[in-house]
Amino acid sequence: MKTILVLSTHPDFVEVIRAALSAEEYRVIHRMNVEESEPLLVHGIVSACILDIDLMGAHGVWAIEAIRRRDAKCPIIAYTADPASNWEEEAFLQGVTHILTTPVRPRLLISLLERLWSSPKYRATAPTPMFNPQPPPQSPRPMESDTSRFVNPGQTLTLNVLRDFSSILTHSLNADAMLKQFLSFLREILSINRGAIFLHRPISPMEAETLPPDSGRRLHIATAIGLSSGLLEHLELSLEGGIGGQLMRLGRILRRDSDEARMDAESQKEFELLGAQVAVPILDRDSMVGVAVFDGRVTGETLVNAELEMIFHLLAQVGMALRNIWLHDQLTGNNEMMANVLRELNSACVVVSRDLKVLHANKSAQRHFGRKNQRVSGLEFTDLPQELGAKIYQVLKSGAAMGPYRYEPDNSPGTFYNITVVPFQRGDSPVPISALLTAEDITQAEHLRRLEVEAANLRLIKSMADRLAHEIGNAMVPLSTHQQLLAEKYNDKEFRKSLGQAMADGVKRVTRLLNQMRFLARDERAEPLAPIETLLAESYEEARKHLTAENSKWELETGENKPVTISGDRVSLKHAFAEIMLNALQANVKEPKVHARMQIVTGKSNTPNLQIEIEDNGTGFTPEAAQKASAPFYTTRNVGLGLGLTVSRKIIESHRGRLEIVPPRPGLHGVVRVLLPVEPAQAGGEKAQQES
Repeated sequence: MKTILVLSTHPDFVEVIRAALSAEEYRVIHRMNVEESEPLLVHGIVSACILDIDLMGAHGVWAIEAIRRRDAKCPIIAYTADPASNWEEEAFLQGVTHILTTPVRPRLLISLLERLWSSPKYRATAPTPMFNPQPPPQSPRPMESDTSRFVNPGQTLTLNVLRDFSSILTHSLNADAMLKQFLSFLREILSINRGAIFLHRPISPMEAETLPPDSGRRLHIATAIGLSSGLLEHLELSLEGGIGGQLMRLGRILRRDSDEARMDAESQKEFELLGAQVAVPILDRDSMVGVAVFDGRVTGETLVNAELEMIFHLLAQVGMALRNIWLHDQLTGNNEMMANVLRELNSACVVVSRDLKVLHANKSAQRHFGRKNQRVSGLEFTDLPQELGAKIYQVLKSGAAMGPYRYEPDNSPGTFYNITVVPFQRGDSPVPISALLTAEDITQAEHLRRLEVEAANLRLIKSMADRLAHEIGNAMVPLSTHQQLLAEKYNDKEFRKSLGQAMADGVKRVTRLLNQMRFLARDERAEPLAPIETLLAESYEEARKHLTAENSKWELETGENKPVTISGDRVSLKHAFAEIMLNALQANVKEPKVHARMQIVTGKSNTPNLQIEIEDNGTGFTPEAAQKASAPFYTTRNVGLGLGLTVSRKIIESHRGRLEIVPPRPGLHGVVRVLLPVEPAQAGGEKAQQES
């Protein structure tokens, strides 16, 4: 495809030429004057030039001379309405190939152009467009069949430009060096006198806290050529006004002599300070990342539109490269920050890849798991304890996280770690690419926990001793009083009766205390029990021994349940139910009554349980009492240790059962629920089953 340059001040003339030539064989480019077409002529892009002499007036001969200075071999065809004018001879002397008369005759023009391409004088000078893709292969014309044998200077120049521009890629991770190379490249191919590039660098959240509020709207100097460093040291452009604001608003090239720039005093001032004639935005497809300002050539001539278009597109690629460099720097910074955080953590952190290679190990990992007196730095997978290595391998194979769990090394007893192994997946892949092992040294925390447990036990012993001393003292007061009066009133019948009652009460109270202590300390023995109805009745009679009221009542509701026998320690279970029933009797001292309900229920794990609910006829539990009733030493009365329900819960749980305080409701009595496991054979024929 041939490139035809048309120089004319009237668009109709261009349209006539474009209509006359085939779009498949010719590309028509329109320019108003020689200055605008300079890049095309200098770089050998033009195959032929068509000049409208009449419309250019007296400057027509000068235009021919200017074209010849820029391209000495380009064919020139001049159109005029008066072929016998006095400039015709001068035009041929300046290098015009043909002079044709208007109007344009398509057949004549096409024939003339074909003769030009077949002429040996112009065979080697028919250039290929500089930035156009290669056209599809076509059958050559008979008169052009051997043009491929000649060297194409325009194509060579294009390859040189691409080669020079690609040299900035060697600095693809260094923004400053890349921009300096880019300005040097522009000076080399366009002879730019001076230029500067200002950038709108992204600000990280950490930097934003220390910088002024308007820092994110300012453009800072990145590099310059032909300008004093002292001038640029304190010069910044703004996105709110001036050159930066104009480019932000327009999104296109801004000339100093344009209407927008002339009407903005701040832009004119910045152009004057920088000695620049044009400003070009640097875009990255999404936003403006900077501004480039340029003066004219070293010869004093201004940059034409075609050159600025080329600079604009090259800067767009530079903008994308800058964005990639900043993203790379951000990722690198984040990676370094995370590496520093992991390195300084007190917990040991080890990252292991799928091939069992240690990718990262911080200082704590080196200290805890590294080999002693090791000359070669770095932690290897074989240095990890075998148990931890097996856990990491399991996580890498299964993709399931593990932990946290407590770990005590075999070679360092008394040292404890809290271990967690977490897999790292990439995207939606279920297979981990690596695993992170974190080992928190909890040796000191474990020692502190043990000290706290010991201190809690000491406080418990102190509280228990205080309660025991107080309760035994209460039991000894009547005995001590009668002992003092024994010699004086021994013969008194009433005194002896009172003494006997005091001794009996004291023995019962002390015996109960002893039983509570014994059942807290003993382990239960499994042995067959009599039917549970008998055990509950005996427990009720045991509870009545500690109650002064004579009018207490006992009711047992078994429903349709057959007699149920369970296995366990008869003595301890009897004591547990007696404590529960005594608590129910004490809920209403004047008219105590205990009502028990028994049934077979199915637990959450589909296992049969014997449920026994013991209900009093008192005012019921308060919310606080329901929550703390089974806690040690909690009591709402002035006598007793507050261990009754605590001992009962311990005995029930040792028989694989549980004790519950039914949540209180206004107007209802207090209910304590006991669940004990039974054999499935005993529960199979029962009709009443419900979820516990």
